[in-house]
Amino acid sequence: MHSNHLINETSPYLLQHAHNPVDWYPWGNEALEKAKKEDKLILVSVGYSACHWCHVMEHESFEDDEVAALMNKHFVCIKVDREERPDVDKIYMEAVQMLSGRGGWPLNCFALPDGRPVWGGTYFPKQQWMQVLEQLSQLYTNDKAKLHEQADALTKGIKQIEMPVLDENQPAIDMYKALLKSKSRFDNKLGGFDGAPKFPMPVALNLVHQMGVLHQDDALLDFVYLTLDRMASSGIYDQVGGGFARYSVDERWFAPHFEKMLYDNAQLVSLYSNAYRTTGNDLYKRVVKETVGFVEHELMSPEGAFYSALDADSEGEEGKFYVWTHRELKDLVGADDHFYRYFNIEENGNWEKGNNILHGGITREEYCRINNLDSETFNANLKSSLKRLYEKRSDRIRPGLDDKILTAWNALMIKGLTDAYQAFSEDRYLQLAQTAMDYLLSQVMREEGHLLRSTKNGVSKIDAFLDDYAFVIDALIGLYEVTFNEDYLNQAKLISDYTLKEFYNSTAKVFYYNSKSGEQLIARKTDVQDNVIPSSVGAMANNLIRLHQLYHLPQFESVGNVLIDKMSQISAEHTSYYGQWALLYELKDKRQELVICGEEADDYREVLQRKLIPGAIYSGSIDGKSKLEILQNRFKEGSTLIYKCRNKTCELPVSSPGEL
Repeated sequence: MHSNHLINETSPYLLQHAHNPVDWYPWGNEALEKAKKEDKLILVSVGYSACHWCHVMEHESFEDDEVAALMNKHFVCIKVDREERPDVDKIYMEAVQMLSGRGGWPLNCFALPDGRPVWGGTYFPKQQWMQVLEQLSQLYTNDKAKLHEQADALTKGIKQIEMPVLDENQPAIDMYKALLKSKSRFDNKLGGFDGAPKFPMPVALNLVHQMGVLHQDDALLDFVYLTLDRMASSGIYDQVGGGFARYSVDERWFAPHFEKMLYDNAQLVSLYSNAYRTTGNDLYKRVVKETVGFVEHELMSPEGAFYSALDADSEGEEGKFYVWTHRELKDLVGADDHFYRYFNIEENGNWEKGNNILHGGITREEYCRINNLDSETFNANLKSSLKRLYEKRSDRIRPGLDDKILTAWNALMIKGLTDAYQAFSEDRYLQLAQTAMDYLLSQVMREEGHLLRSTKNGVSKIDAFLDDYAFVIDALIGLYEVTFNEDYLNQAKLISDYTLKEFYNSTAKVFYYNSKSGEQLIARKTDVQDNVIPSSVGAMANNLIRLHQLYHLPQFESVGNVLIDKMSQISAEHTSYYGQWALLYELKDKRQELVICGEEADDYREVLQRKLIPGAIYSGSIDGKSKLEILQNRFKEGSTLIYKCRNKTCELPVSSPGEL
């Protein structure tokens, strides 16, 4: 069997292409030097293992000998796993977006031998792809000057920093009013943000939820709860095995794009846990339990870290693992009429090829109210039927597993578990979080707080990026808040010091996405827009301010606040795309520290954390021996006291959570 230069890689996505007739190289000096030596254009082809259209293009073009011969003759072909090398993906994605106004994966971008992009696009059918290859190779032979002009223009655009300049005279912004102006994007019938495809967008939903709590705005809260209810009851949620798919192709959350990503499920565990803290809604508790169960059973490594994703496809067919024919359901469920009615099951299928997606559309409680059913009986019957489906499904051929362990995504999951522990006091959630963090600190951390990004089969590699650092720090602070174990906090401080040294430019007052001692690409980018995961710069600003609250580090606070002020205007204009920044600005004068000292500190913490208090950070000590700045002179022998502090000023202590 033919093998190319990807054969020794660890990324499951790269290994999927290791036997293509295309002479693929991984990103690195060998390929870049070959392009210069042979004076060939580079093809940078970016994707990820759970990407359906990446598989389609591979089968149509990259496995085809005729196409491969054309690619090998005229280009040096580089395959990139966007999850391992998001820095490379950012640069070439930006080039394609500048050229075409849109992006996505698979991403195929052509570049000069020096790496500067000249042209690109996303998915191409085979014949169109061959035409593109011919045209670009001819253009490079006959009119190099034109391609160099294009490269100059694109590279100039890519090098522009996305970070706004601070306006010293900018008036204060009412971020709550700014959010209310964006309500035209809310889908108040089906939940989520308008249009299709529909993504969960946990960063934006978190903003709306926290703002709703801060301003006691029932309309904002109702929108969030409607969204969470609809998502949890619909096809985007795996009703049989738990966990959420990446997005829905329609606006009613019915037909998912079936891949399941760790980062989505991590953030949705946080969001549903926090929603439980403001509602006590048992649906949210069930969703968290089932989603954590899905992650534990299907994405957890033997060491307790978390794998990256499950593919959309199995047996070469999208969604095959998750859907059911009417006959299959009849054999398993029998004559339970309400099962078929609730999940909108049709004899000829409610989806493609006669298959059914389990899609409730409304919550189980709503269905019981409408149909005047006993909720307990209905739910017990449903649970029994779904258990039979789960057992039957376990015999099917499973979707492909991307079993690399990404530092940033693991940190998001750890933070999700600490949020779940705050909401439910479930020891298992804390155990999972601590085990995963122990693995990260022992496996990917090097001297001085230096981190690596990706681990596979016990081998860690690739210098970590800003999101790895920012999310690990956030997770460590989260673990401190639920344990009061200062080892976590000291690690967060160590990694933050390293991050400031390696990623922060004190002149431009910006964090870059790549470290200054790591590989230097054609541009050094930042990462300020919230997307399906939070902006790493925003996460870092939040980390620095919270560490200042605990340690008293004015320089940390200053860096964080300057970033928040810089981003305030753009986040007010586009709140749903800069949700984290909008919330950080809103919390600037609302942050508080809840300090608990005494023998019952852990019990009091548990009680207090069951309620969501936006902007609160928890600190405490059982024995009064802590050296932490915020805990000094707070301990009183024989009693447990709670202090509510703000701006280095504390109210008189109280001696029970109820009094607070």
